[in-house]
Amino acid sequence: MTRVRPQWVLPLSLVVALLLGLLPLPPALQPLRPYWLALVLAYWVIEDPDHVGLGVAFLVGLAGDLTFGGLFGEQALRLVVMTFILQRFRARLRFFPLSQQALAIGGLLLNDRIVTAAIHVALGEPTLPGAFWLAPLSGMLLWPVVFWALDTLRQGRP
Repeated sequence: MTRVRPQWVLPLSLVVALLLGLLPLPPALQPLRPYWLALVLAYWVIEDPDHVGLGVAFLVGLAGDLTFGGLFGEQALRLVVMTFILQRFRARLRFFPLSQQALAIGGLLLNDRIVTAAIHVALGEPTLPGAFWLAPLSGMLLWPVVFWALDTLRQGRP
């Protein structure tokens, strides 16, 4: 007997990720803010690839661009690149232990920062501060918690 996933979990998790990105943080912690949208989207690409793909990543990225401000389409591009890489390696990544998954997610988040830096360079914007590169570390450390929480909700476990 297969368990049916509650239909509200995917959209609610993406809305919560958007809200977590809006939470104010003290200036000292601002560089450590994880990219919540990327973490939540990565979970759904790994665990539910039939419903979450490049199109969803693009739409979620546009929603992030509208929510957070900034260059329209930047987050959409970043999330589509991340989703494409995840789709290519999903079969292997899905069966990694959570610690190895966290390292892979950290690499993806670092790649996201490289894409962001490339966009800033291409547009002639000022270079990003060194602390900008710390966020992938916090995302990597939070991956097991995000994975466990979303997996519990997706499978309908108490």
